[in-house]
Order: sequence, then structure tokens, then C-alpha cells
Amino acid sequence: MGTNFCLFMPLFDAMGNTLNRNSWHLHKKISSDSAKNGRVPDFVFLAHGVDLTSSMHAPFVFRSFASVPFSTRIFLLPLLPVAFLVMLIMWAWSKTFLISFYNLRGHLHQTWVVPRFGFQYFLPFAMEGINKRIEEAILRADRIGVKVISLAALNKNEALNGGGTLFVEKHPDLKVRVVHGNTLTAAVILNEIPKDVEEVFLTGATSKLGRAIALYLCRRRVRVLMLTLSTERFQKIQREAPADCQNYLVQVTKYQAAQNCKTWIVGKWITPRQQGWAPSGTHFHQFVVPPILAFRRDCTYGDLAAMRLPDDVEGLGSCEYTMERGVVHACHAGGVVHQLEGWTHHEVGAIDVDRIDIVWKAALKHGLRPVSSM
Repeated sequence: MGTNFCLFMPLFDAMGNTLNRNSWHLHKKISSDSAKNGRVPDFVFLAHGVDLTSSMHAPFVFRSFASVPFSTRIFLLPLLPVAFLVMLIMWAWSKTFLISFYNLRGHLHQTWVVPRFGFQYFLPFAMEGINKRIEEAILRADRIGVKVISLAALNKNEALNGGGTLFVEKHPDLKVRVVHGNTLTAAVILNEIPKDVEEVFLTGATSKLGRAIALYLCRRRVRVLMLTLSTERFQKIQREAPADCQNYLVQVTKYQAAQNCKTWIVGKWITPRQQGWAPSGTHFHQFVVPPILAFRRDCTYGDLAAMRLPDDVEGLGSCEYTMERGVVHACHAGGVVHQLEGWTHHEVGAIDVDRIDIVWKAALKHGLRPVSSM
């Protein structure tokens, strides 16, 4: 099927002004290698659908649309009933499937998709089925010889499967390395923050990423205003910090506490009214999905953590959601680094703060570059 789509790729790219002179050769080569030689990917990024509109951004729906960053198009809205019907069919019968691929230094990288959409991950009765699909994908990857599988977005939700811990504990003999990629996500966010910042305001402060960011910053002697109503969860994180750094972690329970802080790190969705407490000139860094609304004209907003793949990547024919071609979410990049480095450990559960700088340096060494959001 992939080869047939490649036949139309040059035409659609030419119409969309996204033509790469090597597209035909590279896509034909990768598709041919995979189909004829039974080539096994070295790395798999396990994604899921976001919403019905973005589902039409898939390469096998509109190749020309998929070759540019996703945005809502008016002409697609009449097709929403069809997309809804397809969603129901996928929910009932579909299994994880291949959606895109590329080559990096002789290694085949693929993106597989769990046939579920964002809202379904918050339905209690759907969680068991979602975990079953993720587990099946991991076991399939292990069976065919994939080296690293990276879990995207809600596929590694802590409430769903403990950031992938569930699968590693259930299958201790896995050869494929299961990775949530959040270590590099934390590194990208932290390296966006200017070195001279002395205070930050953090929402989603007790989440997996929030915890790691808070612990890392307090070691740098940055005062972290952690927004949380749970004193117990706050104190648990505070006790993880070195004794001489614990006073840099401060629990706050209201947004008003940040009215003089110009560096906000948003890990939990905030309303325009809540944004109103930020002083003029604030920059909103964020790791929340979906991204917050850019409501304040006197403030600046960062994008979700992402990295640009190395220049020698081959065969990229589509964009990853709202990212431009060649740019991937940081958790995707984290899995790529894991594979390129040949690391043999699973990256699941809580983020190891001591590894944030290690992963960041490894990413830069392999030619991955941060996407500036400032």
C-alpha cells in the first residue's frame, strides 16, 4: 500500500510547494526495502490519534495535507461525520497500524498508531482496551526484533500504565527497550529557560515532568513556585531534593502567587483568566496537551517540546502533527537517541533527574537540534 501512495507523492508535493528532489527515490527505496526484504525497523514511535479533524492529516488520507504542519482546514469539516464513523469502526475492530517511516543512518524508523483518539484515554471503561493494544504493539515489536519502542503522549499516561512500567514488569524478558522519552522532553524545556532566571512558576508540578523539572531547577538554585493543593505530594518531591536545595521548592496553591514571576512553566492547562495573573512580559513554557491558548498579547508563548532530526535523515514525507517536516516531539526524539546510543535500559516510570544532562548531550552529539520557541 505504501508504494502506491509514493506514486502520487511528487505531484502532491509539487502542488503544495514542498517538493524534495529526492522524495521519489528515497520513498521508493525505503518502501521496497521494507516490503521485499522484510526489513525490520530498529525504532518504533507508538503514537495515537489526537482528534477527528487531525485524523485526516494522516498520509494515507491526504498526502499533500500530511506534508505540511497540521492546521484545521474548513474544507475538511464536512468530512467529520465520515471520520466519526471510521473512529467507531477502528474502536471496534482495528489494531495498531503503520502510518509513516524514514531512514536515519541506515536504520529504519517507523511510526505505528494505536487506533484510539485523545478523548478515549479519559474514559475509564476504555483504559483496559487501550493498554491491551499498547501491549500487543510492544510484544509484536519484541517478536520481530525492534530495538526501541517509544510511547507517545497518552500512551505513557501515568494513570494508564505508570509511564510504561506496567508492560516492563509484566514482561521482564523483553528484548525491545520500552522508552517514554520524557527525559529528553524535560531537557528541552529546561534548556529553553535562560540561565539567569532566579524564579519560575510551575503548574502540573507533581506530574512526572513537573517533578523532574522542579528537582533539576532547585539544584541550580532556582526558586520554584510549585502550584499544587497536595501538601503530601509536594513534600514527597521536596524530600527527593538535596538537603541544601529543599528550600528552593515552595508550595503555592493559587495563581496569584506568581503575579511577579515572568517565567511560567505550564504542565496543566490554564484558562485565559488564570493567565491574567502573569505579569506583562511573561514567557509561557509548556508541556501540556493541548497547548494553552495564546491569550495575552503582552506575553510570549513557547511551543511543545520538540527537536529537529539530523540533516542526514532520509525519506521524510509527512509532518508530525503541527510540527514542520523534520521536526518531531521531544519524546519521539528521546527514543531516537536511545536507539542511536544503543542504550540497553528501559526508560519507564519516574524520570531519572541525573540523566537529563546525559540525554541532552547525547541528542546534540547525534545532530538533533532544539527548536527555538523564543
